[in-house]
Amino acid sequence: MKASIGDRLIVEGTRPGTPRRDGRIVAVHHADGSPPYDVLWSDNGRISLCFPGPDAHLHHFTHAEREEAPAVTGSNALHTLHTFPD
Repeated sequence: MKASIGDRLIVEGTRPGTPRRDGRIVAVHHADGSPPYDVLWSDNGRISLCFPGPDAHLHHFTHAEREEAPAVTGSNALHTLHTFPD
């Protein structure tokens, strides 16, 4: 799984009745886009570190209009949130 800032992470529910979660990737920790990711979750508005499992997939957005930002963030770096129209 390779992600960029602004991509949507979707985590399917693993049991019946468990809701799907989705969020926007606001930071990646490796230059190649591999996990873990800092994700801004749509259900609670919080950012958390996520190591996606086999029940997760990405929706990649085109990033043509986004400003170039460093792909790698350190543990002391501030999160960069890019908003994209839905």
